[in-house]
Amino acid sequence: MRTALLALFTATVLWFGLEDWRQRRIDQPPGVLVAESPDQFELPSAPAIRHAGYTLTPRAGIRVTARILAAERYRFSRTSDLMPRDLALGWGVMSDSAVLDQLTISQSDRFYFWRTKTSVLPAPFDLISASSANMHLIAASPDIAKVIDRARVGQIITFSGRLVDVLASDGGQMKTSLTRNDTGAGACEIVYVEAARLP
Repeated sequence: MRTALLALFTATVLWFGLEDWRQRRIDQPPGVLVAESPDQFELPSAPAIRHAGYTLTPRAGIRVTARILAAERYRFSRTSDLMPRDLALGWGVMSDSAVLDQLTISQSDRFYFWRTKTSVLPAPFDLISASSANMHLIAASPDIAKVIDRARVGQIITFSGRLVDVLASDGGQMKTSLTRNDTGAGACEIVYVEAARLP
């Protein structure tokens, strides 16, 4: 019994160690790495999508190229079966290491947070807020899920798909943000990702 517990403990430690190694941060030089903000556009026809037992209502199309600021995996939250990983993403000033090195960035409970390490902001508050977002990502296929799963902080990710509202079978709902300028509850984008790539 003791040997079995020790083997289980060792395997768990090794698994988490491997996961940490796979998700290690990638350092980038100073300078804006992504100049353009996400491109949001109207959809000519947008029928509902049935996916993993949920109903997704498309609200707009979106194309994103951004620097990954933080990544959080959700295994036990209510919608973890639909969107198991959130990425906090940045463009413009929030893709610049000179700015990011002066901020502490984290994620928790499906939110993204930043705070300055000093008493002086490295860029205007409104610009920081408008140049970053927390996105709940729904993979349209297993291959896209693999891209999202292996994305590392510091990498540049490119993806496209649809901003969607989510309706669960029990009636629970989540609505996507449709602007990059909002903050707080309801400010996260929910993206049904139909294409994705990493460097």
